[in-house]
Amino acid sequence: MLPATTEYLPSDRPLRDFAKVLGSLSLGGWPFPLALLLLWYVGAHCEWIAPQVLPSPAAVWSTLVDMFATGEIWGHLQVSMIRVFAGFALGLVVGGALGVAMGLSPLFKDYVYPLFKAFSQIPVLGWLPLLMLLVGIDEALKIILIAKAALVPVALNTYKGIEGVPTRYVEVARVLRFTRWQLLTKVVLPSAFAPIWNGVRYGFTHAWLSLVVVELLASSEGIGYLIVYGRQLFQLDVVLAAVVVVGAVGFALDQALAWVETRLTRWRRVGFQAEGFG
Repeated sequence: MLPATTEYLPSDRPLRDFAKVLGSLSLGGWPFPLALLLLWYVGAHCEWIAPQVLPSPAAVWSTLVDMFATGEIWGHLQVSMIRVFAGFALGLVVGGALGVAMGLSPLFKDYVYPLFKAFSQIPVLGWLPLLMLLVGIDEALKIILIAKAALVPVALNTYKGIEGVPTRYVEVARVLRFTRWQLLTKVVLPSAFAPIWNGVRYGFTHAWLSLVVVELLASSEGIGYLIVYGRQLFQLDVVLAAVVVVGAVGFALDQALAWVETRLTRWRRVGFQAEGFG
């Protein structure tokens, strides 16, 4: 008979202790970015790479500081944020309503879901020529394309989340004579919150990525335009500074959504702890 608990063999303990030491010295997710920064620095200072082609990290940092100090980048960032939030809000409303309808109505799903799957396979840029003919190249074009990028993950995750609600929850609600509104707000949506919120996060990520792509193609202001402007003037320090801003802002917004999710789902952890699972 094997004992109830398995002890580590004496020969395994040194390896286990060494692993603990390495774990305590670990920098988490920083080694890879630091390695890329080192390669960037080395590449910018190597003789076989022209320094004017690849600006050094110090030059990019200096450009970034100057752009913030003069306020140049704030104007572009403000325009980009307005566009992405407007497009994301539109995609969130339409995608959420579409996902709820497909999740609650099998008949609606049978008619709409195949067409929606085909619609979701067309990339954002695939709609660009048609929309340019219909709405021109002004703000409407950018907002519609951003909304399309956000709509697909929001609708799919909402539909999958509602479809995955346990049947027993719905049966209990019917026994308690819940109305359809009570069933939706007190049973279905709380049970499907996790996948729905994942769809919101993915939708915002796609919206932010499509924003930069749209501004690269048809814009006279915004972070994407700043990248194009720097490329046209061969100011790669401006290009890389704008890229850094895009990555930093996108990461910060995603972390903010993760923080909101943690706050909204605190009731789950409280419930688990009350039942002795925490």
